[in-house]
Amino acid sequence: MKKTYPLYYGGVKQRFARSVVVGDLIFLSGSSGRTLETGEVSSLDVREQTWVALEKIRLALEEAGSSMDYIVKTVIYLKDMKDYEAVRETEERYYEKYAPSLLEERPASTCVQVVSLSKPNMLVEIDVIATFPPKRKRRKG
Repeated sequence: MKKTYPLYYGGVKQRFARSVVVGDLIFLSGSSGRTLETGEVSSLDVREQTWVALEKIRLALEEAGSSMDYIVKTVIYLKDMKDYEAVRETEERYYEKYAPSLLEERPASTCVQVVSLSKPNMLVEIDVIATFPPKRKRRKG
């Protein structure tokens, strides 16, 4: 059985899902520095874009009935590999605040540099695969 959660930017439904649940796995679409409120990139600073992306990941996981504590895999796409340390430092600060368990049991992760992302001013995008807490209560809807 599959459950799909739609994605909206500025109130406009997008052509792809925010997340899809299949069995005990949650697959999130790539999260970038685009804000959900406007669909525009929040800043030209990679740290801020990373923080916004992680916020969207947290909200999407909570919407599906899970949390960041259950992330098992991340894929980070960078426009420029020189931003790698800044992104990882921001990720660590975010985990300290919202998912300290990920500092002890880190998810598997891949980081790649890409030629471009879907908008020219996007610097980072993060894909996530997560699972659910044991004996979860599934959200209906």
